[in-house]
Amino acid sequence: MTTLKSLVVKYYNMKDNVNPSHYRQGGVECIDALEAATVNKKGLDAICTANIIKYLWRCEDKGGLEDLKKAQWYLSKMINHNSPKEEFVHPSAAKSVDEQKVTSFTQHESWSEL
Repeated sequence: MTTLKSLVVKYYNMKDNVNPSHYRQGGVECIDALEAATVNKKGLDAICTANIIKYLWRCEDKGGLEDLKKAQWYLSKMINHNSPKEEFVHPSAAKSVDEQKVTSFTQHESWSEL
């Protein structure tokens, strides 16, 4: 016969697949920390920030070095996304160095302004 006590013990001993222990640290749920960390971020920055924190958060309890590498991948992605992009100049529109010097000189009235 199943008793209430045996059901309670069974319930508390079940593996929690929705909220596994590796997403709880110091009494804080990872999802709550992610929400706070990304509240003012948008788009790819929010996604990368959340994933970096998630993988660092769980690395000791779940993925170890693999999780650290995943966090590093997202950090690199975020750095690349936020790095200044070089402006494309079509080769036919680019002036040679000599043409730039001539244009620069002709815009000034005298040698002393250069």
